[in-house]
Amino acid sequence: MTRKKLSAILRIAIMQSGLIASSFLLLGPGTRIDAVGAAPDPKEEQSSWLVFRGNPLQTGVVAKKLPEVLDIRWSFQSKDSVEGTAAIANGTVFIGSFDEHLYALDLQTGNEKWKFKGGPFKSPVSYRNEAVYVGDADGVFYCLEAATGKVRWKFNTESEITSGANFAGDNVMFGAADETLYCLSKEGKEVWKFKVPGGPVMATPAVVGDRTFVSGCDSSLHVLDTNTGKELHAVELEGQTAATPAVMGDTLFVGTMSNQVLAVDWKKAEVAWKFESERRQQPFYSSAAVTENLVIAGSRDKRVYGLDRKNGKEIWSFATTGKVDGSPVVAGNRVYVGSFDGYLYVLDLAKGTEHQKLQLSKKSAISGSPAIADNCLVIGTLDGTVYCLGAKK
Repeated sequence: MTRKKLSAILRIAIMQSGLIASSFLLLGPGTRIDAVGAAPDPKEEQSSWLVFRGNPLQTGVVAKKLPEVLDIRWSFQSKDSVEGTAAIANGTVFIGSFDEHLYALDLQTGNEKWKFKGGPFKSPVSYRNEAVYVGDADGVFYCLEAATGKVRWKFNTESEITSGANFAGDNVMFGAADETLYCLSKEGKEVWKFKVPGGPVMATPAVVGDRTFVSGCDSSLHVLDTNTGKELHAVELEGQTAATPAVMGDTLFVGTMSNQVLAVDWKKAEVAWKFESERRQQPFYSSAAVTENLVIAGSRDKRVYGLDRKNGKEIWSFATTGKVDGSPVVAGNRVYVGSFDGYLYVLDLAKGTEHQKLQLSKKSAISGSPAIADNCLVIGTLDGTVYCLGAKK
């Protein structure tokens, strides 16, 4: 059996049975955290989307509104599923497909600028200093020239990579299915690695100061020193994780496979609150978006939840007709999230009511998450289509 066929089988197993993934969160160099831990003004980042959740705090939030009504500006067809989130920089969309190619597309037209042949890609793409960073299902992590797709360097983990990359100083960090969080130098050499007991590290990294956080099959949140990779302490989560945490102030927010959303005080190393739906308990694979007032996450119970950020109480919920594994993004006063029913939903942030929905796939699903830049939203579907949505042409 070929590696591609084996990875495809595992991919289906992950979606249907909930193979354990792990997550971690990283703030890049120079990221400012003020007295209350607020992120830098997201207006500064709106011409680009450089990491999985759009900013170093992994909150999935931008300040500027998208057009009141979205229209399909262009679509691009790959030859297999598109599950990962795009990076957008300098007018170019960088996105991978399970057809074993990473594509560079013009943000305004959707025209292909270049494509790179690797293994099957389903991880989020990251961008930094004119370079693109991405791992594939064959276990190879690449650093490519953003302008041409030429390989700068590559690092072989020999295990599937679904984690996106993030940056600590000059180093790049990502996880792999061999139970390892890797930290590499800017030249692609191993600096350190940390083993997560019992399970793969499949979600995307982050760092607060000189701390990074990783959780997985042992149902614990591990706090590591980013300089050495040494564990400082751990927090019991009472459940395995498959989502990337978001951070605001002293608190991390993360969904678990034991059907809960947790708020963790990462300085005190304790759980601040827990949320579990009273309707129908299902895992949270979706990574949360976090605003000043709300924590917004999708669930496999087919709902999107808006929770009070301070105490975890449900403010609103919205029912789709499919699992919600994709992670919501907030732009202005709207929430944007895809569902396995093939629709992209646009919700009112305060009330959770439907503002618009667009059917992007009639025969397939949306498991990926949006990227937003230059007044456009980019998202892929499991039938292999990449869509750019924005103002009507």
